Amino acid sequence: MMLFNPENHTKSERHIKIYAYCELAYTVVDFSAAALFVVGSILFFSEATVIAGTWLFLIGSVFFGLRPSIKLFRELAYLRIGDFGDVAKTLK
Repeated sequence: MMLFNPENHTKSERHIKIYAYCELAYTVVDFSAAALFVVGSILFFSEATVIAGTWLFLIGSVFFGLRPSIKLFRELAYLRIGDFGDVAKTLK
């Protein structure tokens, strides 16, 4: 199994299930990050809410950082149930 191969999710029913859960998590995190940035931007229009807007920007940035983490988690989950021999060949 090659890491980050787009066809990995079709190898078995377990692969499909992992892919579905990770795509759902990725979408929720992506949407949440975007919403936090939009609300944070609106809060910057008033001096009284700039600090709250800054916090929302920071939290949104953390959410954007979670995106690649979800994809890495997915690949590691595939490895737990996949063929380690193929990974060793691709890393050489």
